Amino acid sequence: MTPLYWAALELARHWHTGQVDKAGRPYILHPIAVSADPLLPDDTHRAVALLHDVIEDTDCTGDDLRAAGMPDLVVENVKLLTKPANGDYNDYIQGVASSRVATAVKRADIRHNTHPDRLGHLDSSNRERLMLKYAKARKILDSWAA
Repeated sequence: MTPLYWAALELARHWHTGQVDKAGRPYILHPIAVSADPLLPDDTHRAVALLHDVIEDTDCTGDDLRAAGMPDLVVENVKLLTKPANGDYNDYIQGVASSRVATAVKRADIRHNTHPDRLGHLDSSNRERLMLKYAKARKILDSWAA
């Protein structure tokens, strides 16, 4: 792992401190798992994976990431992976699909979010909702990749 990876990990740990996922586990475990996806080719992708939820789920901004030394490529892809509060999900996924880095990280995120071990900790209504949401996202990403 490169210094970029370790810096992104520290930032993700800082910004996600105290957060838990829907199953009550420390939230940081999710971005760490996404960054460990074997299909992510390099530490730029892994840094984006580590930070993919910090702008969406914390008070962190792109400027905060830049001030902490994150390169523009990382920051811009994290911003692409940040769902707007009241935005259309299809538009969001199409924006993600505009970048190979963001697309690869989103696919890794979806793989982790739909892994049976992770879904098994959720109630059936949340499981069903997420499966439908991510099936839709996969379809859009696949159509843009074609």
